[in-house]
Parts: sequence; structure tokens; C-alpha cells
Amino acid sequence: MSQPFGAYQNEIYLQGLAGQLPPFTTNPDGLEATAREQLEPGPYWYVAGGAGSGATMRANREAFDHWRIVPRMLTDASRRDLSVTVLGTAMPAPVLLAPIGVQSILHPDGELATARAAAALGLPIVLSTASSNTIEDVAAASGLGPRWYQLYWPNDPDVCVSILDRARAAAFEVLVVTLDTWTLAWRPNDLDRSYLPFIRGTGTAIPFSDPAFRAGLASAPEDDLPAAVLRWVPMFTGTDHHWDQLGFLREHWDGPIVLKGIQHADDARRAADAGIQGVIVSNHGGRQVDGAVAALDMLPEIVAAVGERIAVLFDSGIRTGADIVKALALGARAVLLGRPYAYGLAHGGEAGVRHVLRSVLADLDLTLGLAGHRRPAELTPATLRQR
Repeated sequence: MSQPFGAYQNEIYLQGLAGQLPPFTTNPDGLEATAREQLEPGPYWYVAGGAGSGATMRANREAFDHWRIVPRMLTDASRRDLSVTVLGTAMPAPVLLAPIGVQSILHPDGELATARAAAALGLPIVLSTASSNTIEDVAAASGLGPRWYQLYWPNDPDVCVSILDRARAAAFEVLVVTLDTWTLAWRPNDLDRSYLPFIRGTGTAIPFSDPAFRAGLASAPEDDLPAAVLRWVPMFTGTDHHWDQLGFLREHWDGPIVLKGIQHADDARRAADAGIQGVIVSNHGGRQVDGAVAALDMLPEIVAAVGERIAVLFDSGIRTGADIVKALALGARAVLLGRPYAYGLAHGGEAGVRHVLRSVLADLDLTLGLAGHRRPAELTPATLRQR
């Protein structure tokens, strides 16, 4: 039986008797609003903003409102077990921390704080290639916590292999390959401020510490930052890879591989045919294609397309426990939580991330039980009704 995450609400109420309130809000909408007060406009909008008009971000949230949970009664749901195993990774709840880069723009500890908070709860982190900290330092901060590695696929094979080797040596279990961000979308909030952390050397700790990358420089990044930036940026942007190249990744990664950014059933089928172990249904949180379909709208179709052949995970728009219940009911094995924990990081570093994660897990635990279910496996499309 997994830990009773819902007990966090009792802890909050009891602390209130002593005059102690939560460090900041448990409301996801309020969390974003107060994060805006904590951050400068550049970092805030880099996290909160999306592509173009923001239509895809809005669609992601609206899609959850198209589904309603149908609670069942007298199901003996007093005690719940949220634990699952996905692609060999045991986790206390079907929740992973989505790969978010350049976390040092939110808090000086960046990914190190996030890794410590996730490990304390046993939740897997998915470390971004655009991390502000090295693979090895994040692994050390994570300790025995489960961890997956997200790859922005460099177009230099030697650098790619070197990064993969480092991730495996640091005990990252699953490779998550992001497909939808091979070039940056038109993002007005960032463009209006000319705000791109990478060109200032932020979010480049992994390549700049990589021996294969450094071997191609005349001077070390710490001695000639502009030259290093000019080498790295075109190396991980501007090249759209092809299905035929997936064999390269399978050759150099001996664990499960997951493709992130899948939004069409045919692409999910093709991933399964290529021997890929999982896909993440995601539109990058609305940050890449303005006017794209909501990720949740495509989830049932993709699940139906691949059946049990590969694991299907979900990302884009998750804010509440009810959101997680809906995604699981529509067939996701687990979900990736993104912006909320980033706002928690901005509020209070490790403690802020931990508060947000505990809040989301408590909400999930309580919602699952009150809907009449004891474990995620009980959730099916029959749990929901469409508006």
C-alpha cells in the first residue's frame, strides 16, 4: 500500500490550529498568479507563455473540461494504493516531473532543488538536456530517487553518444526523446523581451561539461562563452530527424526509449513498429504549434491505436488531481506534471517544489477515493462522461 498522500490536507488543517498557514497557495491558478509576483517578466513568461496567440495552451485546459468524472458509491475506497510501475520504474503514484530546462532562472538551486524534492517523495524526475546543472550533479542530488533523461537530439553523433553515455552512467533509467522542439516556435512573450536563456549560457550545463562537445571548441566555454553558445545552439536546433534514425538511439541506449511529442495515432503506431517502448502524448504545453489540437483530445485515439504494445503517457495541461484522474481514465499509464512544480520552485526552491507535489498528490488521492476507486488501474473511460 502506497503512502496516504491525502493526509497532507490533515497536516495543513492541524498546522492551522497553531496559526501556521501553508507556505503558499494550494490553488493551481493562484499559484501561477503569485509566481508572477515572484519572478521578473523574462523568466515568468518563459515558463508561463506559449506559442503564437496561446490558442494551444487554452485548448489543453479546455479539453479537460469536456470530460466529467462520474463518482461511484460504497466501493470500499477508504484506503487507496496509487503505486504503479511504468517501463520498469516503480513509482508511488502515476506522476513524473516533466522535463523543464533552465530552472536556475526560477531559483538559484534549479534542477538540484527539484531533484531533491522529487526524490524525497519517490517520484521520477525527467531531466532536460537544457538543464542549468550537469547530469552528474543532478544525479547526486537525486540520490536513490528514480530518474529519466530527456534528450534534445544533437545533430553531432559524437556529442549525442557522449551525453547518452553520461546519463546511463548516472543511473538514468529511461530515455525520453523530445521530437516536437527541433526548432523554437514563434513565442511573442519571449520575443518582445528578446529573452532566450541559452544565448546567455544558461541551460547549457550539460553540453558545456561534455567532453565530446568541448573537444570541438578552440577554447573552453568558461573562457569563450560566445563561441560555445554559437556551437551549441545550432547543434540542438534546426535539424528535424527522421524515423530511420531511431536505430542510432537504440544502438546507443540499452534501456527503454520513449518518444515525447506524439499527437497523431499513426505516429504512435510507427513508434511501436520501430521497437520504441513508449510515447508521451504532448504538445509541449502549447509552446510549439499555435492552434494545435489539445493533447487530451488525442489521447483516446492514440491509446486505441497502440493497445498494449507500448506504454502511453500524457503531458500538457495537467494542473489538478482531477486532471490526472481524467488522463488515466482515458488510457494514460502515467502523467507528467510541468508548470505547477516550476512555479513551486520559484516560490521556495526545494520546499516549494515539495509543497506543490504533495498538494497535487493529495488532490489525486482524495479525488480518486471520492470518485469510488482504490487504485489507478480501476480507472477506465467508463469513469467519465463527455459534455
